[in-house]
Amino acid sequence: MAALQKPRVVARLLQSRRIGWSGLAVGLLAPFVTATPYALNVMTSAAVFVMLTVGLNIVVGYCGLLDLGFAAFLAVGAYVGGVLATRLEIPLVATVPAVILATVVAGVVIGGPTLRLRSDYLAIVTLGFGEIIRIVANNLDITGGPSGIYGIPGLFGDTLSDPVVFYYTVLAIVSLAVLFSARLGTSRIGRAWRFVREDEDAAEASGINTYRVKLAAYVAGAVWGGLSGVLFAAQLSAISPASFTFLQSALVLMAVVLGGMGSTRGVVVGAVVISLLPEVLRDLADYRFFVFGVLLIVMMLLRPQGLWPHRSREPDDTVARSSGDVRDLPAKAEA
Repeated sequence: MAALQKPRVVARLLQSRRIGWSGLAVGLLAPFVTATPYALNVMTSAAVFVMLTVGLNIVVGYCGLLDLGFAAFLAVGAYVGGVLATRLEIPLVATVPAVILATVVAGVVIGGPTLRLRSDYLAIVTLGFGEIIRIVANNLDITGGPSGIYGIPGLFGDTLSDPVVFYYTVLAIVSLAVLFSARLGTSRIGRAWRFVREDEDAAEASGINTYRVKLAAYVAGAVWGGLSGVLFAAQLSAISPASFTFLQSALVLMAVVLGGMGSTRGVVVGAVVISLLPEVLRDLADYRFFVFGVLLIVMMLLRPQGLWPHRSREPDDTVARSSGDVRDLPAKAEA
């Protein structure tokens, strides 16, 4: 009996809302532990990566749509914000409405004709979309071509030049984005996404317009990706097509799978691990990415459902099917 009570206590603790506040407290206290420019840059990059991963979790984790070109929306947000900010000489925050509009249009343009596809076909189309965006940015004069855009101002002009202030600003924005994503996942549209992920035919038979639901998920993820691009451009003050390759999309998808598809807490943990682990292994020099890959393979073998899988409040058989096991990804994308 005691052995059964212990897992229940642990499960309740992991599902407690205080966990999120504890994670936020760690982020707030991190600069008090180390506030070197390098550490602040790494922590800021990790926060931006968390927001990007949460956006992909809406598409892959909530709705079960396999997207291999999510970095395209990061590029759209970064380039739209960067071009407007440098041409009009305005702070990046003033470009946010235009960025949201651009990412919504991009999401509709790519999602409209392609979300009727399933499984590998959808994955191939999204991969092609990501490459198209990168190649277009590499050949247009307005985007600076291969050299990219330089001299991008901060979020509020030059008032956030202090790395500590900028880190806390990014942390606040990302925290709100994570909270809103979690609320979205438990809303009516979020439940519709999960029904589509589990069984699209059954969801459609029950009266859900699966096409519109999937398009809503794709557009929502695109908006998160575009806003991440604004933060990305503000941090680096320079962007180029080399920052938006397939590898970036693969890392974001890896973070979603590693953390636990459909689990906001798990996705945040997975994003932090993926973004910080290579820096922790930096002392290994050329071998760090080899060790990084081996550790990821070991983790996937030992815990294929992710570090912090989604736990539904529905019956046990539904919980098992919605736990976010990486081995079920093709089946869920095909549903």
